[in-house]
Amino acid sequence: MTRARKELVHLDNTPYYHCISRCVRRAFLCGRDPYTGRNYEHRRGWVLERLRELQGIFAVEICAYAVMSNHYHLVLRLSPDRARAWSDAEIAQRWGALYSIPPLVARSQRGEVISQAEQVVVHALIEQWRERLMDLSWFMRCLNERIARRCNAEDACKGRFWEGRFKSQALLDEAAVLTCMSYVDLNPIRAGIADTPEVSYYTSIRQRVREMAGVAPDGAHGGQTCCPELSGLDDSLVKDESPNRIGFSVADYLMLVDWCGRAIRQGKRGAIQADLPPILERLNIDAGRFLDYVRVGRRDRQVIAIGRAGRLREVATRVGRCYFKGATMSRRLYPVASAGRS
Repeated sequence: MTRARKELVHLDNTPYYHCISRCVRRAFLCGRDPYTGRNYEHRRGWVLERLRELQGIFAVEICAYAVMSNHYHLVLRLSPDRARAWSDAEIAQRWGALYSIPPLVARSQRGEVISQAEQVVVHALIEQWRERLMDLSWFMRCLNERIARRCNAEDACKGRFWEGRFKSQALLDEAAVLTCMSYVDLNPIRAGIADTPEVSYYTSIRQRVREMAGVAPDGAHGGQTCCPELSGLDDSLVKDESPNRIGFSVADYLMLVDWCGRAIRQGKRGAIQADLPPILERLNIDAGRFLDYVRVGRRDRQVIAIGRAGRLREVATRVGRCYFKGATMSRRLYPVASAGRS
């Protein structure tokens, strides 16, 4: 059953979300269409360009992305504190980059004298825009709408480009963030269109590898790049007790994804290499279950939140639900709680 977005996205629970959008009828509208023979690969670059543009407007950070031929994945972090710190003038400027500004607000921003009643209206509009600039649904709307219009114009057609509304899953702790980031970055390897993470085009893992090696991102020209800026990973936060921290470094993450990608390419279900990345032990993640998740993911659309079993219970109680589906999977994937964690 389709759920209201307010039941799925709540900043008091977590700022991290895994989002998925698919092309209508899952057609290859962003890749090489095997039926028509047409090549739409360039459209995948359009998604990255729009992401980079929107992250300069919204209070949203991009942790991971993968743009495939008929769908894309994002792991996003909403940053409400940033939006609340913006001045009214900055809010108006950012919103004006997306939509036209009403004349009343424009007059107010120019310093013209307006009545007290008009000031109330202007303030209400500014606060409404502030909320929208840190809202997941508005971010995804501005992303998908622009891409759909651009693609339909190229095809000289009308109608839906995306398959309904986007799907989202709340990531309730750092183990869930790590799991979903790995799942997203390994999409091309799992699909058989790339052999290693560093050659997985249109993914954040390739961008992180190139940045760490001091190589310009894909599509860079004249000092510009179409790739979005990625959220930083910092293992100095490991002692932070917040369940929504990311307490692992870029090196940790690259080691984990490289190990997992090699295990997937071996084609042996459940085959675990001996040299396990230390991050799995540190975060108490079962290596076999982790590989299974990254290899096939969770296709059950009713799984709306991912995290340790304790976090799932805590958040379910907070939103007035008895439980979240997926608790059994969580207990197996994250079997033992470390000190101070549920």
